[in-house]
Amino acid sequence: MDLSVNIAGLKLKNPIIAASGTFGFGREFSEYFDLNLLGGISVKGLTLKPRKGNEPPRIAETPAGILNSVGLQNPGVYSFIKDEIPFLRRFDTAIIANIAGNTVDDYCRIAEILSDTDIDAIELNVSCPNVKEGCLMFGSTAEGISKVTSAVRKVCKKPLIVKLSPNVTDITEMAKAAEDSGADSVSLINTLLGMAIDIKSRKPILGNIMGGLSGPAVKPVAVRMVYQVSKAVKIPVIGMGGISDADDAIEFILAGASAVMIGTAGFVNPYVWVETLDGIKQYMEQHGFKKISELTGALLD
Repeated sequence: MDLSVNIAGLKLKNPIIAASGTFGFGREFSEYFDLNLLGGISVKGLTLKPRKGNEPPRIAETPAGILNSVGLQNPGVYSFIKDEIPFLRRFDTAIIANIAGNTVDDYCRIAEILSDTDIDAIELNVSCPNVKEGCLMFGSTAEGISKVTSAVRKVCKKPLIVKLSPNVTDITEMAKAAEDSGADSVSLINTLLGMAIDIKSRKPILGNIMGGLSGPAVKPVAVRMVYQVSKAVKIPVIGMGGISDADDAIEFILAGASAVMIGTAGFVNPYVWVETLDGIKQYMEQHGFKKISELTGALLD
């Protein structure tokens, strides 16, 4: 059985990737399972300088997921290079650096710095809804995506993934803009913008008022968008959004995803990545698939 995936030069031993944000830099989860089992790890979003993130409260539980407004808290790219890459390189797992910035120059500088390090790919975060500058400001229009992607492409020596926002009118337009501007792949979806109110205090629950919704509630939207994007572009698609088990992951792959990212479900089940991989293997055996690539886009009309 061949579970390997090649996403425009990014070689993964299997299609399971830990999504950026919820997995940190892998240290905590390494106490639960062997990180060598993962196809890849997309690390917590990195900025040029250390970032404290948003004021608390940052998390609000919802009936079928969570709202988060962490605000890209991270130690900065230089600390990541010094402290986290050596740790991650202990494992035979692809390292994907998720990067964010307030300006196009920020994105370019981070990509340029990371291009000379021992990471495997860069994921351009133009879709985080929890920061006031950058990110979603670029990812909410095709023009914005084109501007930042084309600029980063000129300095980036690694496979370039653009992470798309669902908070747009036409997701295919955004994906095409990324493809036309030099992206090697697109990943989607990031969180849906949401809000929760404490009716007793009559105040927003989140310190930032609004936050990103993730978890099972967003999965049907995510599957639909992955399906649409996979039909609209020729570059590989990485799917995410509400994946909790192998059945969910297989839905995304059938819809057109070459690989999947799992995030929020890890808060409930720290073994979800390993269990999902095992479930995909079982499905392939039961249905006679020899290669994971045979499943990608194999949705029957």
